[in-house]
Amino acid sequence: MGAVLINIDYNKTAQAFKELGITDFDQQFSQINASALFEELEMGKITNDYFYTAMQAQIPGSVDSSLIKHAWNAILEDFRMESMHYLVELKKEVRLFLLSNTNAIHLEEVNLILQKQLGVAAVDDYFEKAYYSHKVGMRKPHADIFEFVLSDAGILASETLFVDDTKMNIDTAEQLGFNTHLLLPSQRIEDLKYH
Repeated sequence: MGAVLINIDYNKTAQAFKELGITDFDQQFSQINASALFEELEMGKITNDYFYTAMQAQIPGSVDSSLIKHAWNAILEDFRMESMHYLVELKKEVRLFLLSNTNAIHLEEVNLILQKQLGVAAVDDYFEKAYYSHKVGMRKPHADIFEFVLSDAGILASETLFVDDTKMNIDTAEQLGFNTHLLLPSQRIEDLKYH
């Protein structure tokens, strides 16, 4: 979802946490790396409150959890309008599924952004089914989440195109037999060939 359907900026979240006093945020979370705390959040193994408390413990002085939430959500920008409109048309022709590493905090904010931008209640509405890491207890690039989606959706990897912005996720999908496309920053899903 991130950097495919919605624009994201890791630097904004890193800067927001640095301003709160967490100077090593880049080592804790990035596009290709997540500390145990962030992995557990993205796999639904800890609550939002536990996450807020763990982050507060790293910050000198007292910081309200709403500031942690704001800093964490700073990564989220706006939806790619043309891409979202394209999904509506594409869904008429092919089965569409979403597989996203995300967490409850971000998903709530993502849906609020979507409601403001497009008047649509939830990202799920664009897909036959959405698979979120924090809801299924697994995350990319691990093979188990891909295998879970294949089984649950009743699809074959060889007949499925997996689009992602992260190379290690693409690598796992290729090893499992998916057709893949690494979406570069300059590319949009509406520009790809699907047939």
